[in-house]
Amino acid sequence: MPSATDRHRRQDRTKRLALSSMFAALALIFSYIEAMLPFSVGIPGVKLGIANLVVIIALYEMGLRYALTINVIRIFVAGLLFNGLFGAVYSLAGGLLSLLIMWLLKKTGLFSMIGVSMAGGVAHNMGQLLIASAIVSDLRMFLYFPVLMFSGIASGIAIGFVSCVIDKKLPKSLFH
Repeated sequence: MPSATDRHRRQDRTKRLALSSMFAALALIFSYIEAMLPFSVGIPGVKLGIANLVVIIALYEMGLRYALTINVIRIFVAGLLFNGLFGAVYSLAGGLLSLLIMWLLKKTGLFSMIGVSMAGGVAHNMGQLLIASAIVSDLRMFLYFPVLMFSGIASGIAIGFVSCVIDKKLPKSLFH
């Protein structure tokens, strides 16, 4: 017969799996909404990144492993549904670099959620440029970085602010 501790651990894992699944679905819904929005500033690659709301909250409340899983699932499914293979590859490069940078900055304790998100927005664009320049074998792709850097800063601040507001409203018992 399993002990109370074993049952509690199993229930905790089940709760985190269910929450991760809901977060991945929510991130996918946000990706779909963003794909359907007529928002365009006329600059290729510039997006709001609203699915990152979910990833940032997962990083802060559930940890790196869960945020990574949620982000990778969202990127692959959204890539298959909306962006195609190359879109998924670019998103994966940006998403992985972004999450790594956000995790490292969060670990320092020196940055707010908004600052972490802003750095994540810039890192996401850098990851996409790295993969794009590798695919076309041309470092001149980085001439586009200043434009993407400013868009990453702007969207990162906006997403970070909204994430911070939402995170404060969510009951902490949801995650523990």
